[in-house]
Amino acid sequence: MLKENYPFYLANQPLMPNTDLEVTDKFSGNVATRVAMANEDAIAEAIRMSVKATGPMREMPAYKRQAAIEHCVTRFRERAEELAQALCIEAGKPIKDSRGEVTRLIDTFKIAAEESVRITGEYMPLDRTPRTGGYVSVWKRVPIGSCSFISPFNFPLNLAAHKVAPALAVGCPFVLKPASLTPIGALIIGETLAETDLPEGAFSILPCKRDGARMFSEDDRFKLLSFTGSPMVGWDLKSRAGKKKVVLELGGNAACIVDENTDLDDAVSRIIFGAFYQSGQSCIGVQRIMIHKEAYGIFKEKFVASARSLKMGNPMDEETFIGPMISEKEALRLESWINSALNHGAKLICGGKREGAMLEPTVLENVPKNEMICAKEAFGPVVVISSFKDFDEALKQVNDSIFGLQTGVFTRDIHRAHHAWNTLEVGGVVIGDVPSWRADQMPYGGVKESGLGREGIRYAMEDMTEIRLMVIRNLPT
Repeated sequence: MLKENYPFYLANQPLMPNTDLEVTDKFSGNVATRVAMANEDAIAEAIRMSVKATGPMREMPAYKRQAAIEHCVTRFRERAEELAQALCIEAGKPIKDSRGEVTRLIDTFKIAAEESVRITGEYMPLDRTPRTGGYVSVWKRVPIGSCSFISPFNFPLNLAAHKVAPALAVGCPFVLKPASLTPIGALIIGETLAETDLPEGAFSILPCKRDGARMFSEDDRFKLLSFTGSPMVGWDLKSRAGKKKVVLELGGNAACIVDENTDLDDAVSRIIFGAFYQSGQSCIGVQRIMIHKEAYGIFKEKFVASARSLKMGNPMDEETFIGPMISEKEALRLESWINSALNHGAKLICGGKREGAMLEPTVLENVPKNEMICAKEAFGPVVVISSFKDFDEALKQVNDSIFGLQTGVFTRDIHRAHHAWNTLEVGGVVIGDVPSWRADQMPYGGVKESGLGREGIRYAMEDMTEIRLMVIRNLPT
């Protein structure tokens, strides 16, 4: 279970100046533990020490960086059940799903350890014209410097890992602000990093209030800001980030296309997972489902029956699939979106009932496309189903969105799969599975309002480094 209190980490060291942040058990609503909160002075000191660590981190040889990351892999494996239990409590994530996220945390650090010794450059001959004859060049990648990270509540372990692990792999010091609703996982990562011999100032992990968080985006000493969270907050942070590089992993209203030639039992099984896994609180959770008219009736019947069978309740119960949303406030918001759709002609197929932060898995049809539940990011256990007559029509429905993160396409037609890949305005097209599927080494990110840049270890490492060129003139003999 959780400790009574948790410190924050400033320049590699645990500090407990207060216990101001209450972290609740998201199922019971009771205070589960208390965490130290950083004020602006602590944040400023963390930034100063991070900048000071830029040189030592840059000079750290690859094998030492790899050793630090491998230490984390070993310790996360040893503490796997502790991490899962903490995640279940602080996020309300069902225990089976919590264990799955711990597995991904380990995988993400393991990939980073492998990539830390694969940072290469290139020899580039320049003798393409008489003017450049006698010149050659080589380039390499060097760490960009101190990085600012802000991670969200829904995957508090693995989405923090997708910032921390590549920074360690390339040798960038960082300051991380975890979500105040779910800071424990990030602080356990900090506790593990404190066991290594990373240079002083290499990392700070600081829960803080929103007014202090402005320094994470505005301070010019940071060379990169990586933010995962809501579009409204993300784009505002970018507008205030100054000259630093910015990577944004934001929201979506991800769609699934179900073609008429699909194995419907398989599609239903995967889309149930994609829509309602961790109560739909994923930026690539399935929100819109477009089904070919020839398959619509059968799919709807099977899908609704499966949704009604999902067990709701205490996330510590091994059989629970639907746990609480992150807060009653968020459940109330989503309930109001459902009611708005119903008041404007939508039909409730199943679900819709709320008790506290628990919201039933909900299926709607005939939803006007301008309704919030269709046009915005639901971030909860609600899906909207509709039918289409031809494949191009379905592609247009997917693209009729301000978001563009990932899309799932269930089809057995390879030509339609390629057509979807070429046509859909999204960061990733997943054929034969849900948009919620992600491998931690793949390039991941969105277009339009869904973000800017790509994560995935190797791609994050590219953002955290810059190319340094050397040109050599061969002297005449």
